Amino acid sequence: MEKKKQALVVTTEKKGVFFGYGHAASSKTIRLENARMCVYWSVDVKGVLGLASGGPTKNCRVTPAVPAITLQGVTAVMEATPQSAAAWEAQPWS
Repeated sequence: MEKKKQALVVTTEKKGVFFGYGHAASSKTIRLENARMCVYWSVDVKGVLGLASGGPTKNCRVTPAVPAITLQGVTAVMEATPQSAAAWEAQPWS
């Protein structure tokens, strides 16, 4: 039986910040489904951990989703809260 995919926020060596669904692993590569990128986050988010905790706000810029992305050079994988996942899926772009 396949393990359920988790909502994750992932950072990369190239300073990318991504959200999607996948499996947390101790690897430099990760595949995310229904993936989005945060191009800009506002100060009210309180940093990258804030994106995993509360998610992006209306003042952030989040791209539309793609079916899947494979990221290389992963530096951090954070589990996103249900509140965060809902905010990412709302796709704010101010």
